[in-house]
Amino acid sequence: MDINRLFKMQKALDESIEKARDLQNEDLLARKCLAFCVELGELANETRCFKFWSDKGASDRETILEEYVDGVHFLLSIGLELNLDSDKQEVNMKNAEDIGRTAAFIQVYQAVTDLQRSYNAQDYQTLFDAYWQLGASLGFKDRDVERAYDEKNEVNYQRQKDGY
Repeated sequence: MDINRLFKMQKALDESIEKARDLQNEDLLARKCLAFCVELGELANETRCFKFWSDKGASDRETILEEYVDGVHFLLSIGLELNLDSDKQEVNMKNAEDIGRTAAFIQVYQAVTDLQRSYNAQDYQTLFDAYWQLGASLGFKDRDVERAYDEKNEVNYQRQKDGY
């Protein structure tokens, strides 16, 4: 996966939104972390992995992938907000299936909570790794995520034009 390309695309989108909404001098880090948590919850709802009380199955794969990629947008945006070097970020979408989906979600929630306590590079890397591993536990491959990211990025630009 060309993660540097995704970081560059996210940077351009963030700059576009911040300029259009006059937010260039705002500290958006806490709001981006909350937005990431909200997207993570939406993703969990689509997988229904925790809904032991319900017979209804998970949403279709594309819906789950779209929700996952919404989280990728905020994950990258948080990294940019922290001024981290995207060249040092490596995507590892392997070895997550052993722990199960529910545990993978909980790891991501724990990682974002830890990040909010310190906002340091090491905690961001832990969150970054946990989120990509969650994607692997959902059955996504690098190419799936890149394709869906590209598509959603276009949607996000259009939404900004439409006053979303």
